[in-house]
Amino acid sequence: MANPPKFPGTGLEEVNIPGQEYLQEALTSCTDPLKAIESFQLENGILLPSLRPMLPLLDLHGVRRLDFHNSVLEELRDKLIEYINELGKKDTKERDKKLKELLVKSFPVVRVKALRPVVMCILRNTTHIDDKYLRILVRDRELYSDTDTEVKRQIWRDNQSLFGDEVSPLLSQYIREKEHVLFDHTNLNNLFFNPSPKVRRQGEVVQKLAHMIGTSVKLYDMVLQFLRTLFLRTRNVHYCTLRAELLMALHDLEVQDIISVDPCHKFTWCLDACIREKNVDIKRSRELQGFLDNIKRGQEQVLGDLSMTLCDPYAINFLATSAIKILHHLINNEGMPRDNQILILLLRMLALGLSAWVMIDSQEFKEPKLDSQVVTKFLPALMSLMVDDQCRSLHSKLPPDERESALTTIEHSGPAPDAVEAYIQESAVASILAMYYTLHTARLKDRVGILRVLAILASCKDDRAYEDPFLHSLIALLIPMSDEFSTEDFCTTLFDEFLFAGLTRDNVTRHMLKLLWYVHGKLPSARLASLMKTMQPTAQHHENVHKLYDSLQERIGVQTQETPAAEPPETDFDSPLKSVPTPGPHYMQ
Repeated sequence: MANPPKFPGTGLEEVNIPGQEYLQEALTSCTDPLKAIESFQLENGILLPSLRPMLPLLDLHGVRRLDFHNSVLEELRDKLIEYINELGKKDTKERDKKLKELLVKSFPVVRVKALRPVVMCILRNTTHIDDKYLRILVRDRELYSDTDTEVKRQIWRDNQSLFGDEVSPLLSQYIREKEHVLFDHTNLNNLFFNPSPKVRRQGEVVQKLAHMIGTSVKLYDMVLQFLRTLFLRTRNVHYCTLRAELLMALHDLEVQDIISVDPCHKFTWCLDACIREKNVDIKRSRELQGFLDNIKRGQEQVLGDLSMTLCDPYAINFLATSAIKILHHLINNEGMPRDNQILILLLRMLALGLSAWVMIDSQEFKEPKLDSQVVTKFLPALMSLMVDDQCRSLHSKLPPDERESALTTIEHSGPAPDAVEAYIQESAVASILAMYYTLHTARLKDRVGILRVLAILASCKDDRAYEDPFLHSLIALLIPMSDEFSTEDFCTTLFDEFLFAGLTRDNVTRHMLKLLWYVHGKLPSARLASLMKTMQPTAQHHENVHKLYDSLQERIGVQTQETPAAEPPETDFDSPLKSVPTPGPHYMQ
């Protein structure tokens, strides 16, 4: 048979194999179609003489020729793919030569779906793919979607926008997952800070990103740039978490090409070990301090990435919790904060983490100076609160003595020292420590300790006390104290003096609704009605706020019907917050 004519874009014709276009031409130009089909079958079927006698037998059994040929094709294709994968494991020049020859011969049939897996297998095992092939894959959406990640990496390296399109849905998914945990009102055991670093970086998004990056430093740099840009644009600290988790996931995978060139690797690794062990010993503290002290001239930009690592809520949680532990240790051993080098280092790292957004935004990479008065004046004032707590706790265990009890209450239960409130207004580090002292008192269910610090917490610099990780932890600790919500002084301090001041934010409303979901039965009916009226969402609120509010109303209604409550007195429940501006949207679109 003469060489068949070539038809553009068919694939088979490009490698001189008669395809559907050739058959169409043969059938439309012949005088006897049946004879033309028989001739085509003879010339293009499986040319094995031993098989010819079997074909009529298959016909008798009702096996279609198409099914037979497809089964043979699949078997041969699997064998060929197995051979190519074995060839790809060899590290020789001969391998690259053979793969290149196979690619030249097979690539024209990449649009034939039955043969495409073979071509993709060759591409996957080819270290450096010629641009002419990559351009074809990019231009054809179907081919691109069928391309393996190993091949796409070579496309992404020179196509940042395409890589961004692939990464963007994963980043959005990551943020949604974090926010789901923070706002989940259905599972009190699903606490944000519970998972260990090792467990967190096994998450789907982190592992997918690590796989997409592979060993490519260029792709890793692109992802870091995406994270920096999104952090700047949204101030969302979860991007800082992802930056640290991604680096440690690549560390676990031993991707030396990347971790050996990331200047933050050793610092992040050391900090990760401290978070995992919930402790900073002398050796690790020296390592961490060494990284900060030895940043060379001209490499100050590293501070930007280090600050992102330290701005991660899990890092902030660890640093602040460790600082509170050290303050208790100092109280018990009559030590001074300024003399404890590990404490000073923790505060220094806190200051660096809390300045991350400003540093990256201004591009002025200079470590913020820790205010010495935070150490010499604020910490002693905070420690005085801790001493008061210990005195009240100790006194409660002694035999009753009314006169002594009154003295203890007066001396150890008054307002927080002025220095505490003054410094949390001026210092982000002082604010964080006051917030974590609050969590400490809540863990101990220390009613007096909680009320003393909650009364001033709304004064925290940059409204840090209304950030989600803190509110999530505080609400989780207050829910088991539900009996306290029946008392007016507790409600006044928590709601009127603290939470109401943050109601201009959607997130604060959501945390309050979660709290009421569990404690509404303990609240006086007048207080509950006032709270529900104050928190009623408007059109400007996120739809999740509306859904949760409606669910809570239904929950309260059902329980009220089951247990009829006394009629509330006829009082004007108008909230004092009527003049507060309507909250605006708080979530990323």
